[in-house]
Amino acid sequence: MKKVNFWYAAGIRAARTIAQTAIAMIGTAVVLSDVNWLAVLSASILAGILSILTSIATGLPEVGGNG
Repeated sequence: MKKVNFWYAAGIRAARTIAQTAIAMIGTAVVLSDVNWLAVLSASILAGILSILTSIATGLPEVGGNG
């Protein structure tokens, strides 16, 4: 199996988390014009930061543990 760079894998995981958070936040609005875009952006960025910190703290299975 190809060894994956920790930061690359953590970045991919964070990007997916950001997208999932944005989708969830947008999905809470009744219509698209009711979306609070600042809240979506803020929550998504925070989720990405937390994902990176979690990857550092607990490691990633795809790179074999802690970074």
